Amino acid sequence: MKITQKKVDSLIPYINNSRTHSDEQVAQIAASIKEFGWTNPILVDGDNSIIAGHGRLLAARKLGYKEVPTIELADLTETQKKAYIIADNKLALNAGWDNEILSIELGSLQSANFNIELLGFDAIELSDLFDEQIKELKSNTEEIDPDEYDMNCKCPKCGFEFDAKT
Repeated sequence: MKITQKKVDSLIPYINNSRTHSDEQVAQIAASIKEFGWTNPILVDGDNSIIAGHGRLLAARKLGYKEVPTIELADLTETQKKAYIIADNKLALNAGWDNEILSIELGSLQSANFNIELLGFDAIELSDLFDEQIKELKSNTEEIDPDEYDMNCKCPKCGFEFDAKT
């Protein structure tokens, strides 16, 4: 697999691309490219038509890039190209999240003062994730009623009861 730099102006978006990219999402992709670098080349056919990476191309234009990394998939048939354009987008959407691990990782990034807005989650999603983590912590912690708690030790001199386990 060979990565080749190609001029932004030479790339041709697929006219029937069914995936849409809002201005907000393009800005998120651009911010990601600025933070992490170009980590995912644009996939093109033998004629510079885009198979995957329409959003990345829009972000590159927004950032003023003149060239972008590409991988040429010239051996795909027309039918395979059409199918891959859809599959590339849909298969990523079919993945899920382990919210417990995600919350831990986000908390770790937040503690390291990393701008978690770069990850693409909106404020409501982040709030829901952290609220879920707090609820989980609370449900795993037993509420102790001090009036019903049996102390396991008693001072023989004054009668004060205490818990020797703590």
